[in-house]
Amino acid sequence: MFGVSRLKRYWAEWRWARRRRAFNRVPGFVVPADVWIAPTAQLQASPDGFGYGGRLRLSTGARISDGAILAPYGGSIELGENVFIGPYCVIYGHGGLVIGRHTMIAAHTVIIPSNHRFDDPHRPIGQQGETSLGITIGQDVWIGCGVRILDGVEIGDGCVIGAGAVVTGSIPPGTVAVGVPARVIKSRGTGHTDPIELSASTQLP
Repeated sequence: MFGVSRLKRYWAEWRWARRRRAFNRVPGFVVPADVWIAPTAQLQASPDGFGYGGRLRLSTGARISDGAILAPYGGSIELGENVFIGPYCVIYGHGGLVIGRHTMIAAHTVIIPSNHRFDDPHRPIGQQGETSLGITIGQDVWIGCGVRILDGVEIGDGCVIGAGAVVTGSIPPGTVAVGVPARVIKSRGTGHTDPIELSASTQLP
């Protein structure tokens, strides 16, 4: 039995090493040896059948779960050390995405640093171009399941974003934000809203 288990582990390691080499052959992709990427997760250089290219850099200890999709779309995705991407997340990089170390992103979260223009009602939206401002997520952030993070957002270090939130504006460090659109409800560790730190000027519209 020990021999069978050892053989299975050998083949699993061999398959992962082969897959990692294939990722690292893609221009702009960097996947360290100790990163774990589930067999059903995808790092896409050519999403939708188009060769957008771009940069995708994973740092040591990153873990990408089943069904997750990471696609730079001509921009860049940078994951810090020990970042966790949960099952079936969709992570794009159009305008640039940076995720700080030790951040955890729960299942079914969608992060898209791009928006379609739609000012002209007489032209198809798909022909009006896009804005791509980029997204920055700090260190030690916990993003709950099913969160949507939109272009131009900066989430500070140590934030917690509640499940199902839609983040349309920046979140101050060390705070908890929930809802649609996401609003800051308190600072971490205080158990209540600080009327000075979390004034109307720090809350999202």
